[in-house]
Amino acid sequence: MGPEFPTTRLRRLRYSAALREMLAEVRPSVRNLIAPLFVREGAGVSREIASMPGQFQLSTDTAMETVRRWAGKGIPAVLLFGIPDAKDAVGSEAWNESAAVQRLCRQIKSELPAMLVITDACLCEYTEHGHCGTLVETPGGAMDVDNDATLDSLARTAVSHARSGADIVAPSAMMDGQVGAIRKALDADGLTRTALMSYAVKFASSMYGPFRDAAESAPKFGDRRTYQMDWRSTGQSFAEAEADLREGADILMVKPAATYLDVIASLKGRFSAPLAAYHVSGEYSAIKAAA
Repeated sequence: MGPEFPTTRLRRLRYSAALREMLAEVRPSVRNLIAPLFVREGAGVSREIASMPGQFQLSTDTAMETVRRWAGKGIPAVLLFGIPDAKDAVGSEAWNESAAVQRLCRQIKSELPAMLVITDACLCEYTEHGHCGTLVETPGGAMDVDNDATLDSLARTAVSHARSGADIVAPSAMMDGQVGAIRKALDADGLTRTALMSYAVKFASSMYGPFRDAAESAPKFGDRRTYQMDWRSTGQSFAEAEADLREGADILMVKPAATYLDVIASLKGRFSAPLAAYHVSGEYSAIKAAA
């Protein structure tokens, strides 16, 4: 036991603003933020998302205006989600070199090379059924996402984004082996500098509802619980993170953020890799509603 009051006075370290600043262990900064953008085809589009007040679906031209404004405010990174005009069973527009995300990547890196461009490597926005990959009929007659068939599509999408200038690709489909498949494809294409931010610990959640409005990606049937994590089994977080790191992930992510602070703390204590926390659409909309 050390000295007690009045010898010990913890307030001594708080009287000076300069000392508080020097001793601060947590330093919130705009430099740590990543801003999402929902990009669709067309021109002059700025369509407010009803369930996410203050957020918009933008065409590449209006999105570029937004990126310029954010850059002026010191925001260092954007995360791009694409919304195609045409969707199909496998989401092939995701790897179309002329799609909105790829065009915006090229424009940002040409005009604002210091802006960090991250792309969502998933298929739910691009498939006509709203699931995150190619569907297959199970032995019981139900439809589910074919894990291994989807890996090729995710890899093609990631390579297309990286070729367009994305600094980081962020696979969010929660397919087993997706990080390894993407890393292998990137390296085979000479894109060894492209980083991977894995949605390693992504829980199934109703808090994604507003995002599905924004990205027009609500499943036409069923849900995503066969591939996104079960909130009752948080212990699987370590296995998911370890698997992605082995496969080549550079950054791990937990999603949603605010409702899984215990998981964030546990992962931070166990792994040395950088850790991202995704405050999802439902959290955003709840804060806006409370305000």
